[in-house]
Amino acid sequence: MSRKEQASVVQIPEKWVWDYIGKQQPAFIFGLILAGITAGMTIINPLLSERLIDDVVSPGDPGPLPRLLITMGMVQLIRLGLRYVMVITMEWTSTQAMTSIRARMYNVVQSQDFRFFQKLKAGNMMNRMTADLDMIRHSVAWISFQFVDAVVLFVSALGFLMFINWELALALAAVTPFILYISRRFVGRIRPRFVLLRQKLTSLSTAVTENINGNRVVKAFAREPYEKEHFEKLNADYRDTSVENALIAARYNPLLEGFSQILIVLTLLLGGLFMIRGEMSAGEYMAFSSLTWALSNPLRMLGMLLADLQRFHAAANMIIEIVDSKPGIVDKKDARELAARPAGGIEFRQVNLEIDGLLVLKDINFKVEPGETIGILGSTGSGKTSLVNLLLRFYEPSSGELLLDGVNVQEYSLSSLRRQIGLAMQEVFLFSESVEGNIAYGKSALDSSMVQKAAVQSDADSFIRGMENGYATLVGERGVGLSGGQRQRIALARALAINPAVLILDDTTSAVDSETEAYIQEQLRDLENPCTKIIIAQRITSFRGASQILVMDQGRIIERGTHQELLANRGFYHHIWSLQTGAGHGA
Repeated sequence: MSRKEQASVVQIPEKWVWDYIGKQQPAFIFGLILAGITAGMTIINPLLSERLIDDVVSPGDPGPLPRLLITMGMVQLIRLGLRYVMVITMEWTSTQAMTSIRARMYNVVQSQDFRFFQKLKAGNMMNRMTADLDMIRHSVAWISFQFVDAVVLFVSALGFLMFINWELALALAAVTPFILYISRRFVGRIRPRFVLLRQKLTSLSTAVTENINGNRVVKAFAREPYEKEHFEKLNADYRDTSVENALIAARYNPLLEGFSQILIVLTLLLGGLFMIRGEMSAGEYMAFSSLTWALSNPLRMLGMLLADLQRFHAAANMIIEIVDSKPGIVDKKDARELAARPAGGIEFRQVNLEIDGLLVLKDINFKVEPGETIGILGSTGSGKTSLVNLLLRFYEPSSGELLLDGVNVQEYSLSSLRRQIGLAMQEVFLFSESVEGNIAYGKSALDSSMVQKAAVQSDADSFIRGMENGYATLVGERGVGLSGGQRQRIALARALAINPAVLILDDTTSAVDSETEAYIQEQLRDLENPCTKIIIAQRITSFRGASQILVMDQGRIIERGTHQELLANRGFYHHIWSLQTGAGHGA
């Protein structure tokens, strides 16, 4: 979505939330109507109190007293009952809206490509899906009905007071614009402060998330003191901003309270004067006194509501940025489904990849026949992982074509394409569930025998059976409690379990010993359903049996051929082989 389009959406977050209330819109409107009714009912008892003073107390006639007391009690009970229904209704609709938005956010995040996650950090994302969403719920459940409540209460009270004594009512109404002016000034001052406070909270949440995810690195480098100092600084920044916001509110609240007290003073002075002159009864004076707050309180509340509305706008804009984000990689309208397992032939034709203005891959050309094994060697940053990311369509080529069985991968639907490709990476992520659940993650319908078969092929079965509960053992987030080699073997089993047509091993055996690596390679050669294998590695021993090997540097393929051909070229590959085998320069 363009910036112009985003701006147009951000300007009307209320309409955006209204759309997500969806089927609960009638209930939401019903809640607002109840809010208006109950606010209007506030003036009934002061009206009855007037009659109580003028018809019962002043003349000394107890006759109307029971009827007035029963009526006042019934009005209060009905008002409280309607208020209860209104609160339940508003809470229900706000929860439904929040649930819909959260589901939409989650679905949007699931459909995003890598570029999206490079821009938004995990802490920022979590803050939007928790604190910002709760602000949306608060706005729907509280701000909306309080706004209606304040407006109806003010209008009803002013109309009632004008009916009793228009001169005194106008005198009180003349003070209210000052209260409204101060409230608006307060909102103008506090609005940018809420945006700043939101940024401080995001920075704090991001720091906490990164520290938890990177706790091993922190401990390995003994950086706990630094992390504590860094957190304390961010925490202090958030605290200071919160305090400054509170101080701004503290400077304006006395002014609001002062003008509210002026209303009471005016009621005492002018009301007393009108009573002395016989232009106002004791009951009318009592009604005025009991409803003075109904003029000042809605305006003071309006200031707080406007401040909350600014928080709502800040939170809604953050959520809209996610919800209305369009994924950069989507299915074509006529995308075909890979219903059957493809043969696995792969071809790159003049492929270039540019990420954030940087040319990552340049003129990539190679072809892999179905069932062949190809090795990719190169220094860090040479573009090896970016190359296989294109095959999975984590990125799209800037130019050129990438074919699977002679068909451009963009012709296939994303889900059916990825279901045919098994991926095991050096940096392993395991979910907080059982070992069996992690292995069967790519195909939940797998039975235990197929899971164990994949574990045997990855040489994970032996250590899994040695765990306390075997395949039912729960592993921590990111595989805490397992060694690096064990996590890699579980990841490889997960990739093998889906019976892929193409298997990508991105430095998957970097943390296992040579004997285990040799066993895994033997298992991969003897798969029941042979697949095309792309092996990215730093160790040349990982390329045993590869039909061709690509050597990459700075996004280009600088050498290609079999192991013997590359040694004969005496180039970069030969240099790496010499270093790893200690064979000097003798081939």
